[in-house]
Amino acid sequence: MQSFLQRWLFDPMVGKIIVSIIGVLIIAVIVRFLHRSLAHRIKHPDTRYRARKLITFTGYLAGVLFITIVFSDQLGHLTVAFGVAGAGVAFALQEVVASVAGWVAISLGHFYQIGDRVQLGGIMGDVIDIGVLRTTLMECGQWVNSDLYNGRIVRIANSFVFKEPVFNYSAHFPFLWDEVTVPVKYGSDHRLAREILQRVVDEAVGDYAIQAKGAWKGVVERYLIEDERVEPIVTVIANDNWMEFTIRYVVDYKRRRVTKDQLFTRILEELDKTDGRVAIASTTIQIVETPALDVRLMEKMKEPRG
Repeated sequence: MQSFLQRWLFDPMVGKIIVSIIGVLIIAVIVRFLHRSLAHRIKHPDTRYRARKLITFTGYLAGVLFITIVFSDQLGHLTVAFGVAGAGVAFALQEVVASVAGWVAISLGHFYQIGDRVQLGGIMGDVIDIGVLRTTLMECGQWVNSDLYNGRIVRIANSFVFKEPVFNYSAHFPFLWDEVTVPVKYGSDHRLAREILQRVVDEAVGDYAIQAKGAWKGVVERYLIEDERVEPIVTVIANDNWMEFTIRYVVDYKRRRVTKDQLFTRILEELDKTDGRVAIASTTIQIVETPALDVRLMEKMKEPRG
């Protein structure tokens, strides 16, 4: 028994395993210490997050390299075994492998980055973390109207980038085209209505148009795409019920709901000042009670024949 323990303790492989465990523990302690020190040294949340991710990735890489160096003389004998085991692992964990490949594609292909608003697998939200296997979103929509947070945090496998379209609301062009429609009664002053709507939209989102011009110019230079108007525009069509004015404008992708609220508030205020020259149209259906029907049946009496 004693000789067995001596052989086990002085076995070179056992020594390498012990050295590997100690080395990995030291690396983990260093990474943990650096993570804690970031909170005091870096105040900006985005910079602190990226620094944490970089330190974590460097720690994993250092651990793998350390173990590789410790067992470098044994790797040549294990090449075939590693090949067979790797093929089996790749088949059994193909979804995991696809997620890792997706992470590489996201990192190198710039599909999206932290802070972008995206739609992945039918789920829309802001990207708050990109891991090796999963992307974490702060979800928007669902039971909450418009593009507001609903409070759910969703984790989506990175393999989705190979299976479904990736919608990015903020890459290269952090603006969206949006529209609001205003129905106006027939008989209203349509020229005055157009003037009011154009003035309101210019005042509300004119700054966005100035910012969007430069961003859109970069998109046109980067992609094969035709130039597009980013200034607010008002158009009108006439249907069976009213004149329908449509306001088209660009807006920050995070401020669609707030901007619509500002637009409709200003429009209603300005139309009230026209003293009825411009009035909002609506469909009104009035159901009245059916009057009582007085039905009298008269029957002619026939005299009997003699």
